[in-house]
Amino acid sequence: MHVPNSYPTNRYVPLVIRFHGLGGNGGQEINSGYRSIADQEGFILVAPSGAAGSAGAAWNVGPCCTSDRSVDDVAFAKAIIEDVKKVANIDVKRIYATGFSMGGGMTHYLACHASDVFAAFAPEAFDLLQENVGQCNPRRAVPILSQRASNDSLVKYNGGQDCLTGTCINFLGAVNTNNTWKQKSGCTNQTTQQGQCLISTQCTDGVEVGLCTLNNGHSPASASDGWNFMKRFTLP
Repeated sequence: MHVPNSYPTNRYVPLVIRFHGLGGNGGQEINSGYRSIADQEGFILVAPSGAAGSAGAAWNVGPCCTSDRSVDDVAFAKAIIEDVKKVANIDVKRIYATGFSMGGGMTHYLACHASDVFAAFAPEAFDLLQENVGQCNPRRAVPILSQRASNDSLVKYNGGQDCLTGTCINFLGAVNTNNTWKQKSGCTNQTTQQGQCLISTQCTDGVEVGLCTLNNGHSPASASDGWNFMKRFTLP
C-alpha cells in the first residue's frame, strides 16, 4: 500500500487497486505510473499479489489461471478494501480497479462481478474472455476504459485462442470487448475521440465506455489516461 505524501487526515480519499500481470507481483505494480499520480491527486494505491499459477502468480478469472481453481479473487479484492478502510479514510463511492495484462483480466472480471463496490475500471493489455461473457452480469452500467495495443503480440488485438498458460482461453478481442461493455451499459453509437481513445459518451446512468488503441506492444499503458477516466465516476 502506498499512502501519498498529500494524504489528508481530515477527509475521505479515493482508493485505487492495481493488479499485476501473470507471473508478476504487487511490489512491481506499487511502483507503476499510478504511484506518482497518487502523490499528486491524493488517493491511496494498493497493489496485491495473486495466488500461485502454472506460470507464476495469477488471478482466478474463470477458466484460468491459478493452480487452485477454488481461489476467490473477487472476495480477496473486497477483503483488501475492508482492511484498508480500517487504517485509512476511504471514500467508498470512489474505489477503482486497474491492472496490466492478466491484471487487466482481473479488472474486467471485477467489472463483471463487483460493480457494486468499484466505481470505475481501467484494464490494460487484456480483453474479456469468451468463456466469461455469459456469467458477466454487472449490477449496473459500468464505466470502463480499455487500453489495448494493435501490435500486442501476446494478447492479440483481434482476439482468438491462447493456450500459453496450459489452459486454452478465448479472447474476444479489443473491439468486441468494447462492444460487449457498450451493450451491457446501454450505450448508443454516439462517440467522441479523445487522443487515441474512442469513448461512448451516451450510456445508461451517465457512464462512459471507451477503447484506447495504442502501438506499444504488450506493455503497461498510460496511468494518467486511466486515472483521468476513472476519477470522473462515483458509485451511485
